[in-house]
Amino acid sequence: MIEFITQPWSWYVAGILVGLTVPTLLLIGNKSFGISSSLRHVCAMCVPAKIPFFQYEWKKEMWNLFFVVGVLLGGAIAANFLSNPNDIQIAAGLKADLTSYGITDYSNLVPLDIMNWQSLFTLKGFLLMVVGGFLVGFGTRYAGGCTSGHAIMGISTLQLPSLIATCCFMIGGFIMANLILPLILAL
Repeated sequence: MIEFITQPWSWYVAGILVGLTVPTLLLIGNKSFGISSSLRHVCAMCVPAKIPFFQYEWKKEMWNLFFVVGVLLGGAIAANFLSNPNDIQIAAGLKADLTSYGITDYSNLVPLDIMNWQSLFTLKGFLLMVVGGFLVGFGTRYAGGCTSGHAIMGISTLQLPSLIATCCFMIGGFIMANLILPLILAL
């Protein structure tokens, strides 16, 4: 059984499992799927300031915090006990492109050549990790939710703003991956 769990699963299996999360949450408690609001719940719980954005009944959203903790624990268990011992397979064309940018270490889910503590203090690392992280956080708040909330929950409940947000996420991702990231990696 462990061998079955540690093997890479096809995209459609994971897609079906994630897709079943939406009706399950709706049927069990009329809850919406999303992760990005969890930071707001934690701040509302822990920050004693009278900031209006954090003044709401956060205790009603405790289920979401348990969900996030479960995701983190599940990821930690999977990474430490269920990881696939085989090398990560990368297409030859992508490998050639990444090698031209100096990325040759594929032993992790992120390229360790650019995602490490030493790189954080370089211009390339700062742009990728700090500026990129800020832009993701800002975009999530500006769009009123993250990709999982809009693409999985919003579209499945036929919300036009979620469809627009998801299209914008995809366009931004294509622009970043094909136009901006090669410029940053070439630094």
